[in-house]
Amino acid sequence: MLAAARQSLEWLLEWVVIILMILLTVVVIAAVLVRLAGDSFSWYDEVAAIQLSWITYYGAALAALKRRHIGFDSVLLSLSLPLRKLALVAAEVIVIGFFVLMAWTGMLVLEVLEGDRLVSLTWMPVQITQSIIPIGAVLFIVCELLSLPDYWRKTVSGISLEHAEIEEEVEQEMQNAQAQDKAEDR
Repeated sequence: MLAAARQSLEWLLEWVVIILMILLTVVVIAAVLVRLAGDSFSWYDEVAAIQLSWITYYGAALAALKRRHIGFDSVLLSLSLPLRKLALVAAEVIVIGFFVLMAWTGMLVLEVLEGDRLVSLTWMPVQITQSIIPIGAVLFIVCELLSLPDYWRKTVSGISLEHAEIEEEVEQEMQNAQAQDKAEDR
């Protein structure tokens, strides 16, 4: 069940990021074309910045789900098993604690922004655009927790997420090179 939830969330986050990136691309291209025609959108800068921040938050959650943020697997794996477990728990508590604080602070920011509207699109409440702060923080926590069991198993077993991926790539390249050599020999 945990794996299904993780896969569903991964699929959803991937599509949210893809759609946001497409929308940002459309906005930027449209703004450039209008600028080339001698006019400009009054809302372009504000909307593009908001879109970029949303991509960042949703993308960070997706990276957390896949455990692709910068880490120190080599340092962690060099520790004895009891210290490795302790370090992993400490790191998770710190990361999740930070995002709990961020979600809470984000909610406080939304209260402060109540009634404010975007400068260029006066019909759009700033609270909606800035809601990504607590939403992104909660998503990051959920993604971190969903990916933790697999990460725990691999780390306790001495498997590096970074090295495993590199080794798979090297193995695939070696197989490709061997296949190419066989094809050339024929």
